Amino acid sequence: MKLRSLAMTIAGLVIFAASAFAQISTIEGTVTGLDGKPVAGAIVKIHRTDIKWDTQLKTDKKGHYIHTGVPAGGIFELTVIVDGKELDRLGNFKSTMGDHPPTDFDLRKTAAANSGKNEMVKQAMETGQVSDDLKKQLTAEQKAALDKSMKDNKEKMQKSKALNDSFNEGYAALQAAPQQTTPDAKALQYQTAVTALTKASELDATQPAVWSNLGDAYSGLVASKTGPEFDETVAKGIAAYTKAIELKEDAATHNNYGLLLAKAKKYPEAEAELRKAAELDPATAYSKFFNLGALLSNNGQSEPASKAFKAAIDAAPDNPKNAESYYQYGLSLAAQATVDKDGKFVAPPGTIESFQKYLTLAPTGPNAQPSKDMITQLGGSIQTTFTNPNAQKKKK
Repeated sequence: MKLRSLAMTIAGLVIFAASAFAQISTIEGTVTGLDGKPVAGAIVKIHRTDIKWDTQLKTDKKGHYIHTGVPAGGIFELTVIVDGKELDRLGNFKSTMGDHPPTDFDLRKTAAANSGKNEMVKQAMETGQVSDDLKKQLTAEQKAALDKSMKDNKEKMQKSKALNDSFNEGYAALQAAPQQTTPDAKALQYQTAVTALTKASELDATQPAVWSNLGDAYSGLVASKTGPEFDETVAKGIAAYTKAIELKEDAATHNNYGLLLAKAKKYPEAEAELRKAAELDPATAYSKFFNLGALLSNNGQSEPASKAFKAAIDAAPDNPKNAESYYQYGLSLAAQATVDKDGKFVAPPGTIESFQKYLTLAPTGPNAQPSKDMITQLGGSIQTTFTNPNAQKKKK
């Protein structure tokens, strides 16, 4: 009985071993590169999709790979990686017992096929339609991923169109506002700009151009507001400029922000913004300070205006385009003149020199005659000859 039991046990072990041996399969093949030559050292990953089982191996110098311990009957996915990049993949591969053809990878054919496939995918993304040829080349998972991408792209394009439409509407109104002939017409255009650009900011809050133009729209709109409405409009403009600057430092935005602050009589803050604008764009710093000076002067702030014009002069002392800063600076100093006991005007130092510098830079400028008149009135002497800084020197 013991011998019979032992024999049966041995027979069972033999049957089990044979069964286990029969369940092992082999996967092998060759990887050919884009140049048509075997690829040595390519990584071939073998991933079983129906249960957890993974392995990988490298091709030899002939581009050949082989794995003899692959479970038979499984469903696998093979991936080829060269220099860290995935260049080919084969899915839904079934291992079988017995002889089997090699599983080769020709990367040239794959690249050509992918090129055509990528073009079809591009067309599908643009048109929203998947061609029958592309459907045949996609797995269920790939088709689902493409459908999702197409849906997301459609929503993105719709949002982008709405954003562009709103921005363009607001920008057009903003440009049209200064051309209007009545305050009411200007206010209407600025309000149109505010409405459209606000919508654009809600569609995409990451666009600095939207916020900076919205700030400009509010800055233009304040001219038609008084009392609490003025304060509210200023606050909204400040918020828009602040957001724009958070997203991107820009000289023009700082400049326009400073002008809005000056309108709100926040002069120290306005000066700080304009100085920042000048720092970001030194080549046009003089225009930033001149803008501040003009705005301060128009609001009866003669002393701060004088400082702003002086800052403009210091930024570009010999630039003919900056001649107006000298004239305005001269006027601001002349306004501080006193009368001595003999009835003569006594102007602060630099007053006459400012008018003379204007005449040097712009001898035929719009304020040439007023500059001469001021020099005469203040007891100075007018130069009889002026040099045009832009004139070409005669050749010897």
